[in-house]
Amino acid sequence: KEKLNDAAGAGAVRFVEIVEGQPLAFVRFGTPAAATAALGASVEGVGSLSMLTGDDEKAYWDKISAAAPKSGKGGKGKGGKGKGGKGKGKGKGKGGAKQVVVKPHRHEGVYIASGKEDVLVTRNLAVGDSVYGEKRIAVEEGEGEEKTKIEYRVWNPFRSKLAAAILGGVDSIWMKPGSKVLYLGAASGTSVSHVSDLVGETGCVYAVEFSHRSGRDLINVAKKRTNIIPIIEDARHPQKYRMLVGMVDCIFADVAQPDQARIVALNAALFLKNEGHSVISIKANCIDSTAPAEHVFAKEVQKLQADQFKPLEQLTLEPYERDHAVVVSCYRQDKSKKQKTS
Repeated sequence: KEKLNDAAGAGAVRFVEIVEGQPLAFVRFGTPAAATAALGASVEGVGSLSMLTGDDEKAYWDKISAAAPKSGKGGKGKGGKGKGGKGKGKGKGKGGAKQVVVKPHRHEGVYIASGKEDVLVTRNLAVGDSVYGEKRIAVEEGEGEEKTKIEYRVWNPFRSKLAAAILGGVDSIWMKPGSKVLYLGAASGTSVSHVSDLVGETGCVYAVEFSHRSGRDLINVAKKRTNIIPIIEDARHPQKYRMLVGMVDCIFADVAQPDQARIVALNAALFLKNEGHSVISIKANCIDSTAPAEHVFAKEVQKLQADQFKPLEQLTLEPYERDHAVVVSCYRQDKSKKQKTS
């Protein structure tokens, strides 16, 4: 780990998993840039390095996320594996809930669960419920009579563009407990459920989805999460649901349409407060499959600027999504404040 940190930069290596009985190890870096730097370096004492991609990478993440706390996996101790993790030895693996420590992430409402490896989690608003088969982690907090169990849900970056952006190091997602969010392209409610956890009972998520099949799943998710308002409608026509949606603090868009910037602008004009923010996931192939991804992203940013958005940040979603980027913008920024900052 120290040698790889020397090659890729201090603190670059987040986690090393050595496979027992094989000359193989999995290394997780903090950023894609750090992983690339390690690949290009010659590290003494470390064999050949290769990047996990595609199905291999997805399979590795699925292996990490697969075991729920109740399964008792990782109950390896002096008493052996045992059934259901009930060996005589103390479980040292991720199966033992007591070994998991949950710490707040720098983004308010998001947490990091540190066990055998670090995973992104949100505090479960509907305790006991999994939305898409994700792992749940129960942690005891407090002492004595005040001890309570709190449940968290693992947030998989391969299933959520927002989670991928957070792990990619986005400066701010402009959502926190109590925020009102308009979510365009809600699909079946996978990411929406985590945004629901994030904004909490005092917040609200207006989830817009055009597909009626996905909309049925979204409505089922909303039945257990009262802060989600499902809207089965075309986001190109926000006037159709103007009586349902109030003014919001943030718009998150993942509609994967060629006119995505226009869709966001139409919704922002009706629902986004002045100096509110937008977080847009752009899929280059859906806009122009013939142009390089960087050119597509640059054109979308220009369209946003023409609609009174001031881009603040742009980052790629590699390695979780290919040819995707997230653009964070401020809407109708106060010109007097703009002059002061400049």
